[in-house]
Amino acid sequence: MAVSIAHLGPAGTNAEAAALLYTHWLEQTTGESALLCPYPSIAQSLRAASQGQTNLAVVPVENSVEGSVTATMDALWQLDKLQIQRALTLPISHALMSWASTIDTLKTIYSHPQALGQCQTWLERFLPAAQLIPTNSTTEALQHLADNPTVGAIASERAARLYNLPILACPINDHPDNCTRFWVLSLQPSPGGNHTSLAFSVRDMPGALVKPLQVFADRGINMSRIESRPTKRLLGSASKQELGDYLFFIDLQADTQQPSIQSALDELAHCTEILKVFGSYDVLPIKHQAIADV
Repeated sequence: MAVSIAHLGPAGTNAEAAALLYTHWLEQTTGESALLCPYPSIAQSLRAASQGQTNLAVVPVENSVEGSVTATMDALWQLDKLQIQRALTLPISHALMSWASTIDTLKTIYSHPQALGQCQTWLERFLPAAQLIPTNSTTEALQHLADNPTVGAIASERAARLYNLPILACPINDHPDNCTRFWVLSLQPSPGGNHTSLAFSVRDMPGALVKPLQVFADRGINMSRIESRPTKRLLGSASKQELGDYLFFIDLQADTQQPSIQSALDELAHCTEILKVFGSYDVLPIKHQAIADV
């Protein structure tokens, strides 16, 4: 029976490309086949895996230019039963597509917010007056093209091939080494590995963050990433959100199976309000030829 994998759709997104790469790795290492299941949003992709509608979800976590994908972070905090199975990093190249003959006629550009951000400098240089409109995915942006020569969309070259769309410029991302890290998640226990991801909230008091971070410093555990996100919970009798109420996501270069990490997590649980460990995992080696074949 094929392994079902949820991802941000429709077909042609970078999330689908990452899911395809993971599928190839799965077939080569275990012999299992996979069925890709596109969803309209990252949150819905994660929810499908958390509710058992699919076996896995492949979602973007962090881009080298635009930073963390907040939709993934926020949804994962809510759907805390999911565990990270693997990670993979995908080089990202963006193309500008349109039925226009030249970019001079373009007045509106559609794409996912991450793609718009990764092409910000190029857009400011060549299309400074264009209106930028965010969409749920880069592929969803393509439906706005129709035959309108004033509209453009930013997506992958692969998407252009899939939908037989003309490319006006490529690559247009601001940095040549643009890449995005993806996580593969499921309800299965994490397999262990050299990387661990977790999140916690702390009580709003002086030194509240210092104590959790000191837990790792005392044991010589290296943190490769730390980021704060609003908790989005309602506070006080007025039922309002307040600035300063945050949770923290942390990546460690360590495995929870190590005694020092287990000790750190035990201590961390006592100096945080809520602690969620998303598992330990390895990063899959992705060959450039495999990327070209997707």
